[in-house]
Amino acid sequence: MKPVHLFIPATIALAMSSTASFAALDIGEDAPKFVANVSVNGQAQNFSLADELRKGPVVVYFFPSSFSVGCSIEAHNFADAIDQFKAAGATVVGVSRDDMDTQKKFSVTACNGKFAVAADPDLAIAKSYDAVLTTRPDYANRISYVIAPNGKISYRYSSLNPSKHIENTLNAVKELHVQVH
Repeated sequence: MKPVHLFIPATIALAMSSTASFAALDIGEDAPKFVANVSVNGQAQNFSLADELRKGPVVVYFFPSSFSVGCSIEAHNFADAIDQFKAAGATVVGVSRDDMDTQKKFSVTACNGKFAVAADPDLAIAKSYDAVLTTRPDYANRISYVIAPNGKISYRYSSLNPSKHIENTLNAVKELHVQVH
């Protein structure tokens, strides 16, 4: 009986920690507005969520660390699909804790110069979106948000596996595009 008794609290603790690590803003909530330093194809620029929303929906995706394997795959896949996002009127911006020098390099290599990546070294943007890993609070969680032009979160997807983020957010953007037009 003791092993079973000890197993139950551990299972509950594990379940609670994985739920907490995927805390996220709810669909329908106002997306926190932010201005950030970003890099597009190695060039530093300013990014304003409010300004981009005037043009259409915005995909804000958080990722743990530039140049890690999963984050590089995810960025490359977003770059490959960027024309489809643009066709649906959407802007894509990636956000991680990396500094601007790192993001300049990452934007050229993994992002193929196709979209902006923001430097969020103090995780201020990630914290405002509840996108910080509870198990590693010095890193952003891998979570993607689709923000409608009215500033409301219309979709979110959270998984440390990068494989479905592009497909899921693209489908959400296309659905939003159909609703608006």
